[in-house]
Amino acid sequence: MLIKAEIDERYIETELHVCNHERTEEVKQLLTELHNYYDTSLIGTDERGNKVKLSPRELVSFYSEGQKVLALGGKEKYTVSKKLYELEKELESIGFIRISKSELVNIKRIKSMDLSLTGTIRIIMNTGYETYTSRRNVAKIKEMTRI
Repeated sequence: MLIKAEIDERYIETELHVCNHERTEEVKQLLTELHNYYDTSLIGTDERGNKVKLSPRELVSFYSEGQKVLALGGKEKYTVSKKLYELEKELESIGFIRISKSELVNIKRIKSMDLSLTGTIRIIMNTGYETYTSRRNVAKIKEMTRI
């Protein structure tokens, strides 16, 4: 593995690039470790109005309710100031996927999927939280779980 540092005034902030001719296990592991080290954190507001630092990897879902975006972590709910499309773009690399117009879920926290319902799929998260998606999203979810 080649490691090099480039110091130049044109860089405003630190950048990390992982380059290879294919997505190998080594590349996947390196990306996982980098994400763990530089984990994205969010500021949320709990139900009592307290500001809380949230680790997205520990969250189950982000969903919109009215004009708010809520983060669900276990049994707790937090209001976040970002829009769903912003969260989708930021959190895709750590395993969040859009399952409907109003919800993103952490695929690493999916416990099971119930395919017995006609036209919809029930997703059961490891916290017991249940949500639904359409059949057209199943292929996307399966693809993300292979990454």
